Amino acid sequence: MLKARLHFLLLNVGHFLDHLVMLVFATVAALVLRFEWGLSYAELIAYATPGFVAFGIFSLPAGWLADRWSREGMMVVYFLGIGVSSIACALAEGPVQMAVALFAVGMFAAIYHPVGLTLVVDGAKRTGMALALNGIWGNLGVGGAALLTGIMIDTTGWPSAFFWPGIVSIGLGLAYLALMWTEVVELPKSRRAAARANGGKPPRKSYLPEADRDVYLRITMIVLYTTGISALVFQSVTFAMPKIFEERLTGIAETASMIGWVTFIVAAIASLAQLVVGHLLDTAGPRTMFLFVAGLQAVCFMLMPGLDGWWALVVAMFFVTGSFGQLPINDYIIGKTATPERRASIYGARFVLTFSVLALALPLIGWIHANWGFDMLFRLLAVTSASVFIAASMLPHRVPEPSVAPPPAAPAE
Repeated sequence: MLKARLHFLLLNVGHFLDHLVMLVFATVAALVLRFEWGLSYAELIAYATPGFVAFGIFSLPAGWLADRWSREGMMVVYFLGIGVSSIACALAEGPVQMAVALFAVGMFAAIYHPVGLTLVVDGAKRTGMALALNGIWGNLGVGGAALLTGIMIDTTGWPSAFFWPGIVSIGLGLAYLALMWTEVVELPKSRRAAARANGGKPPRKSYLPEADRDVYLRITMIVLYTTGISALVFQSVTFAMPKIFEERLTGIAETASMIGWVTFIVAAIASLAQLVVGHLLDTAGPRTMFLFVAGLQAVCFMLMPGLDGWWALVVAMFFVTGSFGQLPINDYIIGKTATPERRASIYGARFVLTFSVLALALPLIGWIHANWGFDMLFRLLAVTSASVFIAASMLPHRVPEPSVAPPPAAPAE
């Protein structure tokens, strides 16, 4: 029991680090490097794009390896990998070196979602609540990136915002290896033996009942669409938040540290919505929650153009709440409908789409901001959120789940 709790804690801290290291550069670019390196905000965003491309494309092989080798072993690779690559970012002396280091960060950070979420779901009695708690840690990483970076900028310099999370991550990787040594080293041997006995393939133990196949196909199409659109909304909100607050909160947040604190507080409060969503996912189901959070985002994005000061902060609080509250819903649906033997691979495919959209969103954010400002971005996000609301309305009230396949009939004598 203690081991399971420590494992869940390390998985949660890993989610925190995953989002933190991926967003440190967003604050550094917005508040320091555009002056230090003489590049515009839009130009700096281009150097972050390869990292988010890696964040997407490496999710699929990460999930595939986890299903065929060791999910726990992949988590060790994750912790050590983002640790070393974050330290490389701290040592970067120009935009090209930074882009290479950010690519490495994205490559290792891609491991977490397909592997970490699979481990969370596998060990959960209440899937929705477990994903919600895990999601809160990830969201605190989103806000913590701006807070940590803002404080480091004002005290010890921006490289330390990459360096110290890297050191912590390496330490956590060693702790995870010590805790899960049996699962990392011993269990993969037994899995390989079982695969050899099955012709080189891991045995499949679950199936989806025939009556649910059409419903499953409809759910799959809705999940694919909402995954892509939700990723665009989430990336726009989280990556641009420090810059939005710098422009809109004049008189409220003037220094890098204050912008970081406001970003963190907004993310922390909005993260509490995931507890409510997680509870209701286990009771009311995903369709109801999808409709609520998508509708909330659409309304708030329509209200945001032209706002500044306290009103901008209040409305931003609500659309960030909607964006964060939406995160566990698709993961819940996948966790319920995917067979356990292929869950990490399916999560990997889901996050290839998610993080590919995240990467594409970066140049879109820079282009819209350079030509029309953030008001145009808010209008675009209002339309996309409304489309998610429409798609969610087509979800069934009941999500079909795989069943254990019946044993084969005994051969006739």
